[in-house]
Amino acid sequence: MKKYDVFVIGSGMAGMTIANKCASKGLSVGITDELPYGGTCALRGCDPKKVIIGATEVRDFAKRLQGKGIDTIPDINWKDIMAFKQTFVDEMPRKIEKGYMKNGIDTFHSSATFINENTLRIGNETIQADKVVIASGSKPKVLDFEGGQLAKTSTDFLNLKELPQSLLFIGGGYIAFEFAHIAARSGAEVTIVHRGKRPLENFDKDIVKHLVDATRNLGVKLVLETEVSKIERKDGNYITTGISNGKETNFKSAAVFNSAGRPPAIFDLELKKAGISFSKKGIEVNENLQSISNANIYAAGDAADSRGLPLTPVAVLEGHVVASNIIKGNEKKVSYPPMPSVVFTLPTMATVGLLEDEAKEKGYDINVNFEKVDNWFNARRLNVDEYAYKTIIDKNNNTILGAHLIGPHCEETINLFAMAIKTKMTISDLRTMIFSYPTMASDLTYML
Repeated sequence: MKKYDVFVIGSGMAGMTIANKCASKGLSVGITDELPYGGTCALRGCDPKKVIIGATEVRDFAKRLQGKGIDTIPDINWKDIMAFKQTFVDEMPRKIEKGYMKNGIDTFHSSATFINENTLRIGNETIQADKVVIASGSKPKVLDFEGGQLAKTSTDFLNLKELPQSLLFIGGGYIAFEFAHIAARSGAEVTIVHRGKRPLENFDKDIVKHLVDATRNLGVKLVLETEVSKIERKDGNYITTGISNGKETNFKSAAVFNSAGRPPAIFDLELKKAGISFSKKGIEVNENLQSISNANIYAAGDAADSRGLPLTPVAVLEGHVVASNIIKGNEKKVSYPPMPSVVFTLPTMATVGLLEDEAKEKGYDINVNFEKVDNWFNARRLNVDEYAYKTIIDKNNNTILGAHLIGPHCEETINLFAMAIKTKMTISDLRTMIFSYPTMASDLTYML
């Protein structure tokens, strides 16, 4: 039996941070992942997705400026996109494992299950550790209706050798919208089927309306208040059945993708054998990110039921907190700064801080500034139809509580709002800033 000071389950950004930091302080460390090292973001999520989006951004920009200096809209070569994307993905696992070896970390490539409070089965080996960290990330939700297994995953989409002529996405979250925009701009017919009254429920409802309009104008068929009940294969295609108000509707497509959500990847770890409390949101942890029921266990990233959003920078932050507490003995409590979140569609949608309803529920006396500003210079020079903002201002101290944007490069502008919220800059402070012009950031002062 091998014994370690620390053993980490999962080699995404949280697990990688913890393993390397603990090893740098002289602790014996082992790590395992049943998938290639790198985690969802680097290999199966945000990074490869953003590479692919780059080509669609070029096409979108050219289309907007057609007749205004651009004569030809470029075609998208899917095979070339995939080949370019793969250059980033292929280098990551080897690079990460080389780093582990350099730091003296033992590496494993098998699934993990608990035997007892601090003992694990890793493939055919038994591992014991003083501290075990669960940083196993998330994985696609299981579709438990008839034919649910026929739906492909987001990973499958990012590895498509050829783009199907028609695609259907189950669920109306950010994955569905991002991939729908990619596929539609690449020439496919796209349908999104969502069971709720509105998609992207965690974002501002008024800003989401603008994205819904942009998505439908792109040619994507968005079907709401419809629960998918069955998928079947027929004549080389997929027939997806949805139910709305008791009425069945069939949707035909060449491929179906599961974008119904990503629960934590913890439910195959035999957690009960280790006395680890968990919920459907992840391992139940205290403010030190330590298990509330087993002091030997810590959790970080998507595997933890914490207040952190399921975002890569948050996983890194939590990883540093866990490593510090293992090394120094629970001296550090997790504290979350404003966490900006982005939907990388075109137009891009972004949010940080409180939603309007949340601010009201918390009892703040607020001013709400909400406006569509497609007549502003930055919108006109880029020839965009969807450019809007909503800012939530605390009347009592004249600071920003929340910001919600849609439009070009708002994935960058939202970071300025996040910084302003964290540092409690007043509206006066921001209005007296001088921003380079004409840039998207220079519009910020007019949104207050």
